[in-house]
Amino acid sequence: MLSINLVAVLVAAAVAFILGFLFHGPISGKLWMRLAKIVPTGNEKLSDMFGEMFWNFVVNLVTAYGLAFLIAVALSSPFFAGAPMLHAGLIIAFVVWLTFLVTSSSIAVIWMKASFKLWLFEAVCSLIVMLSMGAILASWK
Repeated sequence: MLSINLVAVLVAAAVAFILGFLFHGPISGKLWMRLAKIVPTGNEKLSDMFGEMFWNFVVNLVTAYGLAFLIAVALSSPFFAGAPMLHAGLIIAFVVWLTFLVTSSSIAVIWMKASFKLWLFEAVCSLIVMLSMGAILASWK
């Protein structure tokens, strides 16, 4: 039977949420707003974003649980036998990022002519988030 640590899932989702806030706020928010062509009006309120933040956290929970499931399956396979759990978590997170997140999000650039620079910014942010979640989920068994 697969074992998924729900506390680790919750922590990984919270870390993903915090990293997303940092990347799109204090760390590189000005760059992100320029790439996304967002012009602040000065009337923005945190309370106006509670709904989006709630759903963002729900998405992070689903992603963390799915990644935890994949890590649990992978760690029970002979491929990762004897491998340090941290390395396995990082490898699985990277593979999920590359084969699912990068490829599916690239469709907007390919077909809808979305900004490549914005896509690249988001791809790098999602890589850091996925690697963080993979490290937490694999190490916290």
